[in-house]
Formats: sequence, structure tokens, C-alpha cells
Amino acid sequence: MPAHVTAVHALSVHAFSKETAPVITLVAGLGVMGDAHCGVTVKHRSRVARDPSQPNLRQVHLLHRELFDELAAQGLWVRPGQMGENITTTGLDLLGLSEGIVLRIGPQALVKITGLRNPCAQIERFMPGLLAAVLDRTEQGELVRKAGVMGVVLEAGEVRAGDGIALEQVPAHGQALRPV
Repeated sequence: MPAHVTAVHALSVHAFSKETAPVITLVAGLGVMGDAHCGVTVKHRSRVARDPSQPNLRQVHLLHRELFDELAAQGLWVRPGQMGENITTTGLDLLGLSEGIVLRIGPQALVKITGLRNPCAQIERFMPGLLAAVLDRTEQGELVRKAGVMGVVLEAGEVRAGDGIALEQVPAHGQALRPV
């Protein structure tokens, strides 16, 4: 089955998990309408404390549904939206994307991938053992972050479960994703 949206989520206040919604509206340059992380400048509380004028490279959080199956195999039962993502995807190797790739999500929205979500202690407070489960190491000992990717909205549009996801633009010289 082609890549598609499994579920969408938003929450107007800062909390770890987000509520599942029938539809979310992506707003160019801002993020998810009505979500606590919507804005031109960074909204993540620890980043605001360091420098509130930083550009918001974390307007939209995408997480692959396949991770929930991996976690369930380890006895960690997580549902879409509980890890704070705005868009739960299926059939797309999010972690294999490169920085700057643009995804068309649904018929109108364009999201440019900016980097990896850097899992923090909030994940462990939500569910003991979850932080270790979303981190891994390569054979060379490099840290692998599996908690999804972040992006910015280039073109507005509504997104709902069942919408297709397609690669719209792929940079000629893609950079590996880094935490943002």
C-alpha cells in the first residue's frame, strides 16, 4: 500500500501526548493550526528558555506507525498521538529521508523535512523503558533516534487519516537527518 496518513493529532496546550482529530489544518510558515507548537519561532519550552527567537524548525512532528509495532514487540503499548506527533504515517521510511525533502501530504499541504526529533526525558516519564526503546546504536556505535522527524509547512492544507503522502522534491545533495 502506498505511503499514507494513519492519524492526525493536535493539542492547544503543552503536553506530551496530543489528541487525535478527524482533520488538522497545516498553515504555511507556522505549523498545525491550534497546536501549542504552531508559530514562526520555536515553541518547545526548553528551546524557548534558551533562545525564544530561534526559527521554529519543529512545526510538524511526523512519526511512522511501524514504530508502534516495534514497541509493542517489546511490551510497550503506545497508540498514535501518545508520543506527541501531529501526523502518524504508514509505508514511508521517515528516518531514511534526508534534510530538505519536501513531502506532499494530502492534496495540498507541503512539508519540508528539517531533521530528527531528539527524544528526551519526557518520553521516559510518559512510559518507563520507552526512551531506551526509541534509541539504538549502529554497528559503529552511532546513536540512532527513532522518535520521528520534524518539518516546516511550505504550503497550507487540510490533512486527515487516509490521505496519501508523496515525495514532492528531493534535494540533489541530501544531508542525513540530524536532531533539530
